[in-house]
Amino acid sequence: MALLQNKNVIITGATRGIGKGIAEIFAKNGANVAFTYSASVTAANALEKDLQAFGVKAKGYQSNAADFNAAQEFIASVLEEFGSVDVLINNAGITKDNLLMRMSEADFDSVIAINLKSVFNLTKAVIRPMMKQRKGSIINMSSVVGIKGNAGQANYAASKAGILGFTKSVALELGSRNIRCNAIAPGFIETEMTAKLDKETVEGWRKKIPLKRGGSPKDIANACMFFASDMSEYITGQTLNVDGGMLT
Repeated sequence: MALLQNKNVIITGATRGIGKGIAEIFAKNGANVAFTYSASVTAANALEKDLQAFGVKAKGYQSNAADFNAAQEFIASVLEEFGSVDVLINNAGITKDNLLMRMSEADFDSVIAINLKSVFNLTKAVIRPMMKQRKGSIINMSSVVGIKGNAGQANYAASKAGILGFTKSVALELGSRNIRCNAIAPGFIETEMTAKLDKETVEGWRKKIPLKRGGSPKDIANACMFFASDMSEYITGQTLNVDGGMLT
């Protein structure tokens, strides 16, 4: 039997990169997937078909995770369509990098809204249904940058560090209802975005990592699968660094 058979899973920001990798591995393992996307209708339709090919239910929703009311409406639609929510993966995120001296207020605010406030919005929306069924797993996508900081990413680091404190607090609040909340902190993950970077820069990053390579979306998806499955039913409030040893 597949590890996530018949579990209903929500993934925010799933049409590319890490989110897409998670959606594909989850569908392969029997999960029904509801996912959000912001703009690319074509990519969302293609992903829907790819996931459905694994024999699971899959549906994309165009929704802004940073908007509180939109998030509540999205969860209500998923409950209507799927019947329940077993797993929430808060993956939506953006970067707007700049040195603090040059960073605009708008660039700070938008990164906090999409990366951090979206986690509040979606988590708040799934709490009641999960409490009713007395079971659930919430997985929040942080970053090694949220743990160690990074020059030129004060906004991103603040958003990802905030996720860690939020995760621990939710774990403490909801543990008695058998709802678990954990975070994953990816290191250097090679996606469509990193493919556009200078090859020498990327090679320099790889050399600094103990495992001497960047991670793949599959590496993050496998960690998510552990937290989403019953294999981790006695684990909550934790952060798993998936970084090739970068923070060792």
